[in-house]
Amino acid sequence: MTRLFGTDGVRGLANKKLTPILALRLGQAAAEVLTGDRESFGRRPLAIIGRDPRVSGEMLDAAIAAGLASRGVDVLRVGVLPTPAVAFLTDDYGAELGVMISASHNPMPDNGIKFFSAGGKKLPDAVEDRIQKTMDNIRDGGPTGTKLGRIITEATVGRERYLKHLKSGVSTDLSGITVVVDTANGAASKVAPQAYAAAGATVIPIHNEPDALNINDKCGSTHIEQAQQAVLEHGADLGLAHDGDADRCLAVDAEGNVIDGDQIMAILAVAMKDDNDLRYNTLVATVMSNLGLKIAMKREGITVVEANVGDRYVLEELDKGGFSLGGEQSGHVVLPSACTTGDGTLTGLSLMARMAKTGKSLKELASVMTVLPQVLINVPVSNKAVIMDNAEVKEAITVAEQELGESGRVLLRPSGTEEIFRVMVEAADKDQASKVAGRLAGVVASV
Repeated sequence: MTRLFGTDGVRGLANKKLTPILALRLGQAAAEVLTGDRESFGRRPLAIIGRDPRVSGEMLDAAIAAGLASRGVDVLRVGVLPTPAVAFLTDDYGAELGVMISASHNPMPDNGIKFFSAGGKKLPDAVEDRIQKTMDNIRDGGPTGTKLGRIITEATVGRERYLKHLKSGVSTDLSGITVVVDTANGAASKVAPQAYAAAGATVIPIHNEPDALNINDKCGSTHIEQAQQAVLEHGADLGLAHDGDADRCLAVDAEGNVIDGDQIMAILAVAMKDDNDLRYNTLVATVMSNLGLKIAMKREGITVVEANVGDRYVLEELDKGGFSLGGEQSGHVVLPSACTTGDGTLTGLSLMARMAKTGKSLKELASVMTVLPQVLINVPVSNKAVIMDNAEVKEAITVAEQELGESGRVLLRPSGTEEIFRVMVEAADKDQASKVAGRLAGVVASV
């Protein structure tokens, strides 16, 4: 069976790979798998559906809603909201499942569908596989009359509940801080500027006028140069850049320097340790996080637990260890006490709260860690499965690790979606990192 679900839901070109018929069947199958023992509810099950503003979202929203309702699930459509808002509302409403329609940072023609279970939790692989298998057995017909689900559209209430939640999560007064916010013409175009302003910050929004076609178009976290330029033009204290569904946040300091997810995690980890909020003095990062993060955290007395790449694996480690902070270099930051998935707006609020509490600039706060030069080479290969078992590759890795010592790191891993092997090398010197990475890539390519 070819797996339908990827690392973050079902994603593809809208109306080609990701069709309304597929969305309808996904909704029907998710209803069967995620609504459990309905006899014990005393009511029809409830699903929350949100989306980003790309044009195909309206079509897919309607199809999924129809699929859910046809299997006896009531549907609350909350309109354009960030992914973490849908996760929060799924829990807040006591819904049996949530659905977010978004392709995150992908270009406008793409779209995606991701599900949350009760409590706003991402689905494990096994449950996604059950949904896919159930799709193959969906039959025509279903409940009728009073047992059909109802579909209600109510965007304002959901947005207000989410904004109230954000305000309760970070109550620090941000007055005196001027922030540029690039919302990528995406799902946070309204709520992120509103949340920052409600906390007291002076907000300069850019790319916050979605027209269904311009999401992620040369803006947002994948084009952070836009935020850099705006920060310098306006003399702002910092800039924040979100992606299309606003589950990630990257930052820019007052001098226009990019502050990535590793640096943001370092800042927040130290802040939470100071406030006795960093459980077990532990941060969960991924294997792709910069070695400089580990070095800084060791100096600060903070343990770093490594997860596989992907925020779902960060979430698994957070849940397993009962930790209170985790994330990725890409800007996905998870604060389990306030959210069940990465929340870019909450990350931005937390970062500015640290600035307000300490009176320090973002550049000063980010200096807690030194980012080591990192070189990544994507090597096309014919068979990913044999690379790490190859004797020449093993020998090349051993030589590289000996050469770098404790001041560097080597990581080789397969792409999850392509016949590509990723070769990543970190070192104190960029020339050395490039030299070692090039040598390793050559060995991998020869296999």
